[in-house]
Amino acid sequence: MPYQPATPLVSLLRKLAALPAAASRESAPAAPANPAAVGPAGTALIKRFEGCARLRPDGMVAAYPDPGTGGEPWTIGWGATGKDHFNGGRIGPATMWTQAQCDARIAADLGRYAADVAAALGDAPTTKAQFDALVAFHYNTGAIARATLTRKHREGAAREFARWNRAGGKVMKGLVRRRAAEAELYLSDPQ
Repeated sequence: MPYQPATPLVSLLRKLAALPAAASRESAPAAPANPAAVGPAGTALIKRFEGCARLRPDGMVAAYPDPGTGGEPWTIGWGATGKDHFNGGRIGPATMWTQAQCDARIAADLGRYAADVAAALGDAPTTKAQFDALVAFHYNTGAIARATLTRKHREGAAREFARWNRAGGKVMKGLVRRRAAEAELYLSDPQ
């Protein structure tokens, strides 16, 4: 089922367009320090877009190729790429995991990605919703340390999400929807 934003996309785009081009840090509303872990909203957003695809009839989960490249990076479970911590080596076409392994891997990855986001943001005031949206963004792109989005956090950063809509050089409808959902979460009220 395709993602249906809580806020209609046109309304969200108008909200984004109404944001000031660059708000000064002094005028930004006070927000709590960076949360240490991704919350339920961020986890749900990641799981909704990643899915736990390729469930086989025998109950095992099989790896699949990147939709943008048709190959690397191979993905399994809830969007896991890179090292295969259960079988050794790298995740590839022959990789298979149990559902429990998929769930264990996302739990470990979310901790690592949340720590990466907290380190990249430093002491910038960040709401829980913003933090969760940035963890979801980083989980998908791995780009939190180099993204303009990180530098523009608190200065109209919600607009930056939409720029990360390509895979293999092509605009992907799924990434357009995912970035809209991350921007919506980022702009939502603190939890």
